[in-house]
Amino acid sequence: MNGLIAIGAAIAVLTGIGSGIGIGLATSKAVEAVARQPEADSKIMKLLIIGCALAEAIAIYGFVIGFLIIVLLK
Repeated sequence: MNGLIAIGAAIAVLTGIGSGIGIGLATSKAVEAVARQPEADSKIMKLLIIGCALAEAIAIYGFVIGFLIIVLLK
């Protein structure tokens, strides 16, 4: 049973990988956009920060769910 709990927690924590990939792609596109239109820097950065915050929130939710799986099902 402990092995299945560990597998479930590991799957829940995998959201961090998706979040990292998403933030990396968003940052690269933001840098490209600023390079093309430097005058739109403030608008692009606002959107980038909001998007990164949402992606990090998803990663934290996955971590919390993984932690709860380990603590409550053990």
